[in-house]
Order: sequence, then structure tokens, then C-alpha cells
Amino acid sequence: MSDILVIDDDDQLRKSFHKLLTEEGYRAESAASGEEGLKILQKKTPDLIILDVRLPGMNGLETFQAIHTVEPKVPVIIMTAYGTTETAIEATKMGAFDYILKPFEIPDMLDIIRQALEAGRFMRTPVQMDATPDQSSLEAIVGRSKPMQDVYKAIGRVSAADATVLIRGESGTGKELVARAIYQHSLRAQKPFSVINCVAIPENLLESELFGYEKGAFTGAAHRRVGKIEQANGGTVFLDEIGDMPFSIQAKILRLLQEKSIERLGGRETIPVDVRIIAATNRDLESALSQGRFREDLYYRLKVVTIALPPLRERQDDIALLVDYFLSRYTTELDMKNPGISKEALAALTSHSWPGNVRELANAIQKALIFNRGTPIRPEDIVQAISGEDSSPAADARTADQIIRRWVRQTIATSDEKNKFDTIMDHFASIMIGEALNLTDGNRSRAARLLGLSRPTLHSKIEKYHLKLQTSVKEED
Repeated sequence: MSDILVIDDDDQLRKSFHKLLTEEGYRAESAASGEEGLKILQKKTPDLIILDVRLPGMNGLETFQAIHTVEPKVPVIIMTAYGTTETAIEATKMGAFDYILKPFEIPDMLDIIRQALEAGRFMRTPVQMDATPDQSSLEAIVGRSKPMQDVYKAIGRVSAADATVLIRGESGTGKELVARAIYQHSLRAQKPFSVINCVAIPENLLESELFGYEKGAFTGAAHRRVGKIEQANGGTVFLDEIGDMPFSIQAKILRLLQEKSIERLGGRETIPVDVRIIAATNRDLESALSQGRFREDLYYRLKVVTIALPPLRERQDDIALLVDYFLSRYTTELDMKNPGISKEALAALTSHSWPGNVRELANAIQKALIFNRGTPIRPEDIVQAISGEDSSPAADARTADQIIRRWVRQTIATSDEKNKFDTIMDHFASIMIGEALNLTDGNRSRAARLLGLSRPTLHSKIEKYHLKLQTSVKEED
């Protein structure tokens, strides 16, 4: 559960934030001034700070500077009224995670909060290399095979340098973990670390997300906005899936690498930026070059240092170690005893080709634990976890899909309910929550984690669907 500190002199806003954040499953604390917020910070470091620009005594910018001096890796979201946007922009240039204008939409604020918490976790959570099962609480790169030893050596060599790094490997091999390990061992480890997935952001938004924009640059650009690269000034930017970056944006990344400067969308000002670029791709860049989809000059600028991550099928000796690590990690997360794994099941895991690499193995272990009944994991558990299929016809995904579609179609056609959409969605939600509670023997915290819900949200839905009458629900962990 994440701790969030809200610093704002508006009593009503602080109360509203406390209610909102608590309902979303966060622990909330508040302060009415910068001085009060700093006193709280000295006693306990929160995972995120939400800071208003206009404060009595120390203003928001002075408070941010003090926070940044004490805890540079705690992300700070600046809140500002329209009249103080420039102050918020200045704070963002100095390292604030982002800013949001008052009045704001709650979904927008919650989305930024989630992004900021993830960014803070990336900066603060150590990535352990060559981890052992007893280090399961850490995010880790696991493996002792020769290919992985080469990876550890490469991380050690490039971390202290400031060179651009290109990480190559199939999907699921752990490219983001390697990027974070490089950052955390670098001379920029106390500065921002910004992760930008070039595939996850739509092409028409990626340029403004990276470089920011000036007021009036396009319809809806009501004010200047600082981009992710400028926000990370002094730190490290991780460009994930750069092989899928639109050709038109590649030229601007090349300029950043060559000239250490950018221009905001719609602007003419050249802005100096000091960032280290780490890029990653699972694409065949050489083929992209020959097909004209990737710039040759950018290709050579990126691959100053290249780290190639081996697929799991080429380091099968590491599978037993990975299995022990994931068993320890996920049983801790799911609050259950480690059931272990049979020799036959381990042999099945070792002989699998793992097209999804380490990520697929991790998912298989997690699924096997969820459906396992406390006994050592068996080969049939592995088959079900990998394929998603059971021996019974009713478990076939396509058959289940057909049954669901038939029921939905009949309900839409025959029901007299005015709001059929909500009725159908409530029906499926109640089934999902009921099954999650059954899987966890009624443990609400574990059920919430399985469903990706906050515990308060799960509580409200249990009440809404009267599930307390159907399931033996445990109130405590």
C-alpha cells in the first residue's frame, strides 16, 4: 500500500483527497503548509507527494526545492491554478514528476498518481543481479549461466560511463530490469528515471509526450507543457520498444543525441537538455534499416554500447533457479505457504521452449500457485498454467466464450431492465469477485490483489452484490 502526502492549505481539498485516496487503497496524510509537510517528511518518507503551488509561508516552489534536497527520488505532483502555470513548469524543469491544473478531473489525477507511483518505484526499488530465492522481495535479474554472467559484466562496465546503451532481446527477457539496473548503478542514480514505451503511446501523442508543446501548438493546447525528456533533465530516459518509434520522431531523438537539445512542439526555442538515453527493442533493426523504417544515423548513435539478452531457451540451466525465485516471490505476494514443485513438474518446465521467455515462466508459476491446493506443483498444473486449458470440455476458452455470448445476446433481447449494460456488467463482476474470494478462502486482501482492485473498492462491491451472504469472507488478513 502506497503512502501519499498532500500539501495544500485548502481544508476542504485535503479532506476530499483523503477520502479519494483512501477509497483507492492508498494511505493518505496531509499538511496545510510547506513547513508542516517537511516536518512529516523528516519522520517518514512517503511514496508520493502532491503539492500545491500557492501556500502560506514557504511557497510551492520553495517547498519543492526543500523536498528535492531531502528526498530526490520521491515523485512530486504539482497542483496549480491557471494563473500560476509557469511556476509549475519551473518546478517540473527542476525535477517535479508532473503538474495538473485546478480544477482537475478525478480520473486524470488518479492516472497521474498511478504513473508517478510507478516512476518512484522504478527509481527506488533496487534491481538485484544474480538474485537468490531468499531475495524474493526484490525485483531481480536471475541467472548464473554464462550468457547471464556476460550480461552482469556488461551492466557493470556501462553503468559508470555516460554512453548511450541499446538493449536487445526478445519480448519477456527483462530489458526494462537491465535498464533500471544500469540507471541505479550510474552517476545519475539520484536524478530522474523516465520510462517511455514507444508502442503504448499513440503516434499522434508520442511527440508531444516526449518533447512537450507550446500554448496554441494544436487544438486543445491551452498552455505550455513540458515533455518527459525535459522533465528528466540531469537523469536517464529509457526508450522502450524504440524499434517501433515512428520515423518522423526518430530525427528528433537523433538531434537530442547529437546536440543535447530539443524543441517543444509548436515552438522555436532550442532547449538544452542533459539526459542519458537507454533504449531497448525486440525488433530486427537491421531489417528495419534495409526497409527504410529506421534511420541509419540513429541506429549507429544508439548502439554505442549494445547489451544482448539471451532468450530463456538458450539458458535452460537457469530455469530451476528462476522457478525457486518466482515460487518464493509469489507465495510472499499471495500470502500463502510455498508448496514447492515436483521433479516431474520441474522437468516439464525445463523442456518447454518458452517463447515468452522469463515473463511467460513467471506467469506460469503464478497461475500454478493460484490454482494449486497447497500440494507441490505437479506436471498437470504446469500444462494447465502454460496452455490455459483443462482436461474438461467446459474449460475450453472458445466454448466458454460461445456460452457467454449466447447468454448476453439472450439477456439483451429479452430483459425488461432499463439499464441492461449495467445489469450485465454487475452480473459478471459479482461472479469474478465471488470466484476470487473462493480462490483465496475469503481473504479480501488477497482477492483484491488478484483482481487488481483496492481493498476499499472490493469491500464496496462485496456489499453491493451481497456476497457476504454467499461466501465465508474473512475480514482480516
